[in-house]
Amino acid sequence: MSLSREELCRCVPHAGSMCLLNEVTGWDEERIFARAINHNDADNPLRHGDHLPALCAIEYAAQAMAVHGALMAQGSGGAPRVGFIGSVRDVRLQVDHLDGIDAPLEIEAVKQLADENHSLYELRVSAAGKELMTGRAAVFLQSGEK
Repeated sequence: MSLSREELCRCVPHAGSMCLLNEVTGWDEERIFARAINHNDADNPLRHGDHLPALCAIEYAAQAMAVHGALMAQGSGGAPRVGFIGSVRDVRLQVDHLDGIDAPLEIEAVKQLADENHSLYELRVSAAGKELMTGRAAVFLQSGEK
């Protein structure tokens, strides 16, 4: 199942150009695959000066995690909960900037652990088969709905 940009932007707490993902290309209970093509846009909201720092790959992956959480909640008949990144660990960047990469960004987030109030994801951002960023992120969920 794939999701359009409009559908997935309803799953993240960001609007307009801050919704960074263009599509979800697949997902299941443990993982999500997404794609983004705006990393070369001059008006990308995460640009710093003339570049989009590679650390911004974390935000792309965080939005994929948020979409995954929303899809999982919808699949179980519930509503998505607000989540906050509590920590990011073991981040490895293979490039300095995301701009200048011609291929779409391919984002993968794999849930490693989850309970009622927390989730831990393994993150990977790549382009044209080249790994750009890897790491892990812990998400803390608020009680109640989004």
